Amino acid sequence: MTTTSEAWTPPESEPAAAAPAPISPADVAEAARLVSFGLQAKLLPARDAEYAELVRRYRDDPSFGRLADAVATGMGLVVLEVSARAGMAVAAAEDSVFAVRMGDYSRRAASESTDRFLHGLAHLAVAALAFPRPEDLADDGYLGRVTVNGVDAFVRQACRRLEERAEAEGTNTDPASDAPGLEAAWRVWARRSATGATKDARRLAGSTTGIVSKAVSFLVDSGFLQKTSDDSGGTYRTTARYQLQVRDLAGGAAMAELLDLGVVPVSDGTPTLAPPDESDDLVADAGLPFHAL
Repeated sequence: MTTTSEAWTPPESEPAAAAPAPISPADVAEAARLVSFGLQAKLLPARDAEYAELVRRYRDDPSFGRLADAVATGMGLVVLEVSARAGMAVAAAEDSVFAVRMGDYSRRAASESTDRFLHGLAHLAVAALAFPRPEDLADDGYLGRVTVNGVDAFVRQACRRLEERAEAEGTNTDPASDAPGLEAAWRVWARRSATGATKDARRLAGSTTGIVSKAVSFLVDSGFLQKTSDDSGGTYRTTARYQLQVRDLAGGAAMAELLDLGVVPVSDGTPTLAPPDESDDLVADAGLPFHAL
């Protein structure tokens, strides 16, 4: 009896996983180009086709996204978000050459150490007023609005709350001028003229509204605010980049201390801003601004 046997064939091997495409100099150049766009604070993808395409590639191509992140990290930058609304939003690490330190800013803005602290308080107040509720920070479509006079009025209200608290606790004594925390600043801010005046009626830089004006001008130059009108000493709206920055700031002790005063309640989901003060030491039309989409 004859038999036939089928020829043996080895089993088909599994297809080898595709090797990742090698990184080319052109890829590195494009990743660095995206980071350079991110460093141009006022530039948005909607205004630049190349920027928009690089943002799209970052989001659609994970390997390119990792490469761009690595380039940013090597430059001492932290990527907060990459999106069509914000572009590549980056923040500088403390040791980055791109870091703009509040101390450097305040030294340029003021010669007196006390005034430097007041400039920091102005920035803190702008952030607290721009996004007074947690849901405002979480909502990508939210636009905060602040005014120079409104920020000054808000800080003065906070000063009165601090004074009331100090009197209730029996600690209403002047601290050292360089003492940390809000307690050291409220007396200085409350005693400072809201506007002052030069011979030609210009606002004094050392007045409280002058300090706030310098703070918001710095934020405009940094791409964090956009000026919308001259009403109430200057009216401004927030940008996506500023919202991302304030999200980082929101967990800080100084922001928590300011919000805990209750001038801008945030404990429930439907707070309203405290009403403006009508006392004589406030500038005209210094009511707190509304916040709406």
